[in-house]
Amino acid sequence: MHHREPPRSIAPHIPAEVYHHAQATGQPVVIVTQPATASSVRWQRLLYPFAIAGAVVVGGWGLVFALCWLMEAAAHTATVIAGAAGPVGVGGLTLKLARSK
Repeated sequence: MHHREPPRSIAPHIPAEVYHHAQATGQPVVIVTQPATASSVRWQRLLYPFAIAGAVVVGGWGLVFALCWLMEAAAHTATVIAGAAGPVGVGGLTLKLARSK
C-alpha cells in the first residue's frame, strides 16, 4: 500500500507504529474478522446470564423451602417436648406448657 496512515475503515484497531513497521519492512498485514451472523442476537451471550439468574431463583426458592421446613420441625419438636415435660413450676408458680388432650 502507498498510504502513510493506516486506513480507518479497514483496521482502526491496529496501532500506528505496528502498521508503519510492517509497511517499512514489507511484512504483510493480516486482518482477521468474524463473519457477520444472520441473527443480530447472539444466544451464546445471553445464555450465561439467564442460566445464572435461573440458578439464583432456584436457589432462593430452595432456601425458602429449607427455612420453612426447619421452622416446622422446630415447632413440632417444641410441642412434643412441652407435652412430655408436663407442668413446670418455679417457687410456687406453675406453668402448663401444653394443653392436654
